[in-house]
Amino acid sequence: MKFTFTDKKVNIPNRVHAYAEKKIGKLERYFHTEPEVSVVFSVEKGRNILEVTIRSGATVIRVAESTSDMFVTIDAAVASIERQLRKNKSRLEKRLRKEAFDVVPDEAYFVPETDEDEESAYQLVRNKRFFFRPMSIDEAILQMNLVDHTFFAFRNEDDGGAFSVVYKRNDGGYGIIVDED
Repeated sequence: MKFTFTDKKVNIPNRVHAYAEKKIGKLERYFHTEPEVSVVFSVEKGRNILEVTIRSGATVIRVAESTSDMFVTIDAAVASIERQLRKNKSRLEKRLRKEAFDVVPDEAYFVPETDEDEESAYQLVRNKRFFFRPMSIDEAILQMNLVDHTFFAFRNEDDGGAFSVVYKRNDGGYGIIVDED
């Protein structure tokens, strides 16, 4: 695993980084390719916050945990990731393409953030560009759940590559928005 550690407004000792690397490193057995792990440590209102993002192929798994002790927070984050992997790995093997987690888009598709100099009626805070790869609706819902977001944009391979967005509904179900073009 390739690790990137970031300490936000706090100095974390190297032994904490080593502990996180050891614990998160045990998750490598779940991946076919070598995953890249981004770990962000921060402290807010006396709570130790840990955000872990794992990228392996086209799969992104994100977990955020917070407790009063950084070591306990690391353990909780690893447990959450392991729970997500076990739950979604079995679903993936049953329903989705086996190569779904192995496809990696070229880095040329990812464009860095740009700052807009134009004045507008609305303040645009951030501008991102992404490669929306073709996938099934089930795979898009799985990806949305793995990054713990409420929506996920993708190209719907079941609808000829139409731009689509899946989202979580308040009643616990899922919805989809499909481009008519």
